[in-house]
Amino acid sequence: MMISKRLGRRQFHFTVQGANLHEVVTEYERLSFPDVAKCGICGSDNLDLTARVAQDKFKYTSLRCLDCRADVTFGKRQEDDQTYFLRKNEEGKLDWRAYDKSN
Repeated sequence: MMISKRLGRRQFHFTVQGANLHEVVTEYERLSFPDVAKCGICGSDNLDLTARVAQDKFKYTSLRCLDCRADVTFGKRQEDDQTYFLRKNEEGKLDWRAYDKSN
């Protein structure tokens, strides 16, 4: 099954597989994040996916604005670290973080 996610002006295509329909749908649901039209800080649609490893052990995947460098990090469920979602704040909106030049 092919899944398309629109992140800013880019469209990303993911392929999920399984031995039967149930397994395919389960894999599809692991990509449980919505399409994101624009940066939550500057409003740009110049977004991209990024990945990094911190301290040689913590893996982070983020959606980053290529204009202002803000990002929103993907979370993973503790009981199923293969299910990804975009982190939200207390108000239920995507938890965009402005770029911090001091880091």
